[in-house]
Amino acid sequence: MTRRKQLTERAELLPTSCAICRTPGNAREVCSARLNSRAMNPSTFSARRLPDGIRARFVRCNTCGLVRADPTLATEALSDLYGRSGFDYVGQLPCLRQKHASYLAALTVYGVRKGALLEIGCGNGFFLEEALKQGFQRVQGVEPSRNAVAVASAQVQASIVCSVMRPGLFEASCFDVVCMFQTLDHLPDPALVLDECLRVLKPGGLALCLNHDVDAWTARLLRCRSPIFDIEHTFLYSRSTLTRLFRGHGFIVRKVGIARDILTAHYLTWLFPFPAILKRPLLNWLRRSWLGHVSLTVPLGNVYLVAQKPA
Repeated sequence: MTRRKQLTERAELLPTSCAICRTPGNAREVCSARLNSRAMNPSTFSARRLPDGIRARFVRCNTCGLVRADPTLATEALSDLYGRSGFDYVGQLPCLRQKHASYLAALTVYGVRKGALLEIGCGNGFFLEEALKQGFQRVQGVEPSRNAVAVASAQVQASIVCSVMRPGLFEASCFDVVCMFQTLDHLPDPALVLDECLRVLKPGGLALCLNHDVDAWTARLLRCRSPIFDIEHTFLYSRSTLTRLFRGHGFIVRKVGIARDILTAHYLTWLFPFPAILKRPLLNWLRRSWLGHVSLTVPLGNVYLVAQKPA
C-alpha cells in the first residue's frame, strides 16, 4: 500500500473543536457513526454520490449550536481523498448552472463590482463560465479534484488552481466576489478559509455562500437518515451559526435565508432514503422517463448567505 493510501484508508480519526467557540468537547451527540471498510476511499468522497448512510459521529455544540463531525480525518488525509475523488454529477450541471447563476445575478442588489471573481470548490468550472456570461472580467477557481479539473472547458481550465484553499494562494485584495457552493460543509478548518477569503477580497467585496441547513425541515424530518449526515461533512450549519461564523471573522452579513434548489425528479429521488430494493428500480425508470428529467424548484434544505468585507 502506498503512503497516500495509508494516509486515508488507514487514517486515524481525530477529535475536533467547535469552529465558532473554538472549544473541544462541550457537545452532545446528535448522530452516531456508521463506518465500514469502504468509508475512507476517493469514491466515498466524490461529490453527489448515491446516499449510502456512511457517516461520521456528529455532535452539537452546547454553547452555540454548531453541528460538527467528531472525530474526523486530519486535514492532510481529507485533502488527499478530495484530490483523488471523481467527478460524477455531469447530469446535474444544467440545474446547478441555473441555480448558482441566479444567486450571482441577485448580488446586483448589493452593488456588486464585476471585476474579478473567485470560486472555492469549483468542480469543472461550470459556474466560472456563468460568471463570465454575466460580465465578470476575470474568474479564478480552486478545486482539489484532479478529475474535475481535467474535464474543465478550455475557456476556464487555465484559471483553476488544482489545490485546496490555503493562505498565500492569492494576493491580498484582488477579488470583488468570492463564492462557495456546498463547500463550507466540507472544510476541516472553516475559520482559516474565511480569514483568507476576507484577505483576498477587496474592501467592500462580497462573499456568496450556499450550503446545507442542519435545521431545515428535511433534516428535522429525516434526522440521521438525512443525506447531509455524511462522512464527507465536517461541519453542518444553520442560519444562525452561519451568521455567527462569518461575523466572527470580520464580515458584515448582508443577507441570510432559505435557499431554493433546482433539481430533477430523478435527483430528488436519488437523495431521499428510500429502501434500496425500491430505490434502484425507481431510479432506473426515472432515468429513462421524461418525468425523471422534469426540473423542480423547492426549498429542499439549504441556506444561502451574502456577506461583505468592510469598506
